[in-house]
Amino acid sequence: MIIVTGATGKLGRQIVERLLTRVPAERVGVSVRDPEKAQAKAFAEQGVRVREGSFTDVAGLAHAFEGATQVLIVSVDKMGDECVKQHRAAIEGAVAAGARRILYTSQMGSGPASHFQACRDHAATEEALRDCGVPFTSLRNGFYAASAMHFLDHAVESGRIVLPADGPVAWTAHADLAEATAAILADEGCFDGPTPPLTGSQALTFDDIAALATEITGRAFTRTTAPDEQFREQLVGQGVPAETADQLLGIFAAGRADEFADVDPTLASLLGREPVSLATVLRERLSGA
Repeated sequence: MIIVTGATGKLGRQIVERLLTRVPAERVGVSVRDPEKAQAKAFAEQGVRVREGSFTDVAGLAHAFEGATQVLIVSVDKMGDECVKQHRAAIEGAVAAGARRILYTSQMGSGPASHFQACRDHAATEEALRDCGVPFTSLRNGFYAASAMHFLDHAVESGRIVLPADGPVAWTAHADLAEATAAILADEGCFDGPTPPLTGSQALTFDDIAALATEITGRAFTRTTAPDEQFREQLVGQGVPAETADQLLGIFAAGRADEFADVDPTLASLLGREPVSLATVLRERLSGA
């Protein structure tokens, strides 16, 4: 029995969908906060075991993870102490359920000295995995290409990409990471401990992205560097909490330190093809723009 948490989220949903092409539905279970969500019901109709489970309720996780041989913990969309606390609860739940392997969606650049809070949180979670006494696999996912698209929201109309100084990032599509994760789950034990970085085949800066956007649309896209403090003030002025603004700035600081620059062939090997390029993701985003 393979249990996937967060199965109604963007990454978790796609992992389950791809896992169902590799193993019978009766071997797949999902732990979700709300079993009444349409996606959870759709999985149940396909024969997937659906149970309620929350990382804030360790006792409830015992039921959600019951009978698990592998548990995939999809990292929560939070940062800081609360994030790590919830991950530790999920690890404890998997151990209590008798899982023989715990998998976790980490990130390339994971480390206690990272400039990006999420990567420090991933490092703390990986330390908890090392200490849990159960074999584990930490999936060092490439930085989501969807995040690059989010940063381009205001540029689609104006053609002006105004962001802090950055560095090259090996942007990676959710769908590719989901497919690779399903392959790893179906081939239990193929990675022990942290994986190599699971990345796209190119590391691109926002200068590169501006050039790609210009080529794709035939419109001029320009890249302007905004000082960190100016960018932070703009975010806070738009209602973004100061803590969140600082965390977003951490992405650019980490990029400048080349924390997301590594390009590795492991993802392509798992997929049996080249990963989806950022140019393809960008073309879809800018279609008709």
